[in-house]
Amino acid sequence: MIRFIRKYLAIGLLSALAWPASAQGILVVGDSISAAFGLEISDGWVSLLEQRMEASGESLPVINASVSGDTTAGGLARLPRLLERHEPDLVVIELGGNDGLRGMRPANMQQNLSLMVEQARAAGADVLLLGMQLPPNYGLRFTEAFAQVFVAVSEEHDVPLVPFLLAGIAGEPDRTLMQADGIHPTAKAQERILDNAWPPIEAWLDAR
Repeated sequence: MIRFIRKYLAIGLLSALAWPASAQGILVVGDSISAAFGLEISDGWVSLLEQRMEASGESLPVINASVSGDTTAGGLARLPRLLERHEPDLVVIELGGNDGLRGMRPANMQQNLSLMVEQARAAGADVLLLGMQLPPNYGLRFTEAFAQVFVAVSEEHDVPLVPFLLAGIAGEPDRTLMQADGIHPTAKAQERILDNAWPPIEAWLDAR
């Protein structure tokens, strides 16, 4: 089975990757952060990803299967049909934020993410995990347990991890980066989100 070899637990450190014989594209399975909640879908980071790839000469399709409000349980339920329909070579999982905001058990979230990784790999796809963090008002114990879920899944399955997709955006003094709800990034922040997700994706592309 083709796998990423995880080389990092911090943004900017790249992985050593293997590339499949033929490419069907990149499937992004996420929630409102990837579904461009409150924005035009063309302004979201996933659309910007496809534009950046095209500008660099990459013709791979990017399928955005993100649903606002989705949880890891929802993503797990949707994934088999998505894999069958699109036959992706890379599955980008951006889920868990809503689990945390709803106070769901980290253990259940970890199990769901692990099963998604296993299903994607069984379908012949590589996997990239995009992590989230919770605001401090959820309490230190819960926020740390939540963040550790992404690390645990990454280590268990040896998949690349971006620890916090909204690093440099959420909680920053520049309030123009977040919408009024304090949860969803603005259009201005989308390029920064892409910059956070880009290093492992670029490494995956370069390894062809």
